[in-house]
Amino acid sequence: MNTQHRIAVYGAYGHTGRFVIAELRRRGFVPVACGRDATRLRELAAAAGVETRVAAIDDAGALDAALTGTVAVLHCAGPFLDTAPALLDAALHARIHYLDIAAEQRAVMDTFARDADARRAGITVIPAMAFYGGLADLLATVALDGATDADAVEVSVALDGWHPTRGTRITGERNHHPRVYRDEGRACTVPDPAPTRTIDFPAPFGRQEAMLLPLSEAIVLPRHLACRSLHTWINLAPLQDLRDPDTPPPVAIDDSGRSAQRFAMAVDVRRRGDRVHRAVAAGRDIYAITAPLLVEALERILDGRASGHGAIAPGQAFDARDFLAALSAGPMQVTVDGIRLW
Repeated sequence: MNTQHRIAVYGAYGHTGRFVIAELRRRGFVPVACGRDATRLRELAAAAGVETRVAAIDDAGALDAALTGTVAVLHCAGPFLDTAPALLDAALHARIHYLDIAAEQRAVMDTFARDADARRAGITVIPAMAFYGGLADLLATVALDGATDADAVEVSVALDGWHPTRGTRITGERNHHPRVYRDEGRACTVPDPAPTRTIDFPAPFGRQEAMLLPLSEAIVLPRHLACRSLHTWINLAPLQDLRDPDTPPPVAIDDSGRSAQRFAMAVDVRRRGDRVHRAVAAGRDIYAITAPLLVEALERILDGRASGHGAIAPGQAFDARDFLAALSAGPMQVTVDGIRLW
């Protein structure tokens, strides 16, 4: 069935976009590589043998043409504050599904605000279907085991280093909106300097200092989970890499293009009268793991395993346990209260 599905990938020549192209092909889809840079698209066509379409983000006609004949667009070209509105408009006009990998809170809020438009178009729109955003939402959903409210959700991210892509650096420079989180039922802005605390991260990271750094999960989770408190903590070592302008981009260590970077994301949920439940995802390379997350979501939308249309969160759209179990047998290991999902 997948061979009948042509999937537009905007930003296909970027670091994450190349992983997405490879994952689509692995699953039998036909990727259509799209982007703003004609030269880089020609290079991608020569290297990967994919169809390419040039479309600047400010050219509505070219975007419409780029999406012609496709059933969905996977948006991988940030900064999403600048690129998501126009590409979502094109997806709505074409009446095709839209998924992106935005980590910027404001961009995700703006995409969710188009829910009524997506419903009228009869399409599914999922922002932040990536390591930052969607993964934490799925982990929280499976840890809650059917409940839709929590007194506290704590997301703890540990990386053994962070070699940022060019896109990550540009997004960081562009995103000046205050970061928000939830505390005791209130929406709060992260102060400057941000709070730090010691976190017990999953093995092999152990006990480390971390900083409050909410990303798109702080917008995604509350779309369907009532959280009185929602905090995200990231260990300090990778943030030092990210702030150093001399830190190089990721370096591949195998034929897949994955780097040596290791990650662990733990989501602890607490409800009244219940013990804390913990869901953990661990693997290698936060950019590479975004590709199977994104394409797994796409596949489930197209084969009918997604619930509803409109702008929705991953935990709303999918059976979180089944979704994570599908990935746990491959590039990422997922456990819930210490028991591995299969």
